[in-house]
Amino acid sequence: MSEQAPHPMTPQDCLVALMVAISASDENIRTAELVKIQSAVNMLPVFADYDIDRINTISHTVFDLFEQEDGLDALFGLIRDNLPERLFETAYALACDVAAADGTLAESELRLLEEMRYELNIDRLHAAAIERGARARHMV
Repeated sequence: MSEQAPHPMTPQDCLVALMVAISASDENIRTAELVKIQSAVNMLPVFADYDIDRINTISHTVFDLFEQEDGLDALFGLIRDNLPERLFETAYALACDVAAADGTLAESELRLLEEMRYELNIDRLHAAAIERGARARHMV
């Protein structure tokens, strides 16, 4: 009888993975986006016990997945398996903040946000409110 392997990703890892994914989606990871990810991990209660050194490991996982043909599907599979539903809106809000951090939204970022809304089953009105909040926080 074999013991079940531990989850490959914690819920916090999933949040980081989605933030990294939205940053990398336009193939240009900007400093403002990295600062936003670092700030979220340093400041938000959901990351209180998170090992910040895992950001690098999770980033590499996302980059490796993005190089595969079905990598995005695999990423969302990991998210579905390891992120509790209560954190779905949090995940979407963090992704929106990272996407808005550099002041522009590339078409690839918009498409990935749309896919996240679908995969995380974010209600249309809730998504609009989250997006509006992110936009308001990043106005110049």
